[in-house]
Amino acid sequence: MSRTGKRPVIIPDKVKVNVANNAVNVEGPQGKLSRPLNALTTVNVDKGQVIVTRKDDSLEAKAAHGLVRALIKNMIEGVSQGFTKILDIEGVGYRAEMKGSTLSMTLGFSHPVDFKVPDGIKIAVEKQTRITVSGPDREKVGQTTANIRGYKPPEPYKGKGIRYADEVIQRKVGKAAASGGAK
Repeated sequence: MSRTGKRPVIIPDKVKVNVANNAVNVEGPQGKLSRPLNALTTVNVDKGQVIVTRKDDSLEAKAAHGLVRALIKNMIEGVSQGFTKILDIEGVGYRAEMKGSTLSMTLGFSHPVDFKVPDGIKIAVEKQTRITVSGPDREKVGQTTANIRGYKPPEPYKGKGIRYADEVIQRKVGKAAASGGAK
């Protein structure tokens, strides 16, 4: 049996979990999330916890068992606490600012880069070089930060670009200066 899948997910206060029409619906203080169920698993809600079981012992059902449980856990955590990722911008003249529902970034190109903020995601810009992306959907928060980082990933020589706050960039040594001519 899947070690991850067999553990029940505890439902905190202020969070409602409902299974209907082959989908899991979770509602809490941070918002509402819904996800369709995998046909190889069943989800039961009772006594303040969610229990995921699989229908058979096939390899696909075993994989889906742990996956569905992890997705439901992330949904419950997202609507109760939310998820946050932080990006840092490094480089001379590199900066970001919010213009309504658009993130406008100056990243060394001949034009500013505009990023439309997806629904359900909040973006805050602190001191022009720190972008905070938050929301209840873990997958959407991660994809949004990856899309923003993709405009200018950090380069290994000077470290310029957009990086995650906890990311360590392995720096490379640049070209060595000429050593006084040929012998």
